[in-house]
Amino acid sequence: MEKTFGQKLIESLEQAVAHAQGNQTGTRTHVVDVVDVKALRKQLRMTQIEFGNAYRIPLATLKGWEQGRRVPDAPALALLTVIARYPSEARAALT
Repeated sequence: MEKTFGQKLIESLEQAVAHAQGNQTGTRTHVVDVVDVKALRKQLRMTQIEFGNAYRIPLATLKGWEQGRRVPDAPALALLTVIARYPSEARAALT
């Protein structure tokens, strides 16, 4: 017999509570890599405007990341990882 939507919802909420309390629930946990955008920019000795222009990142987006109001999505995270490893090559590829 298949579970109803309500039964699945209750089970999911119970799993969420158990996970929040630190209990093993058999659920998957995803860890998101975080790039310290401000530290990366400062390491490259660039202003926000220079960094944004060089890597085609809107200034408002860059400020949001640096201030912790926003988190880079997967494509942006990939770009930031490339910038961190190969800053001059990434910049050249985008010019």
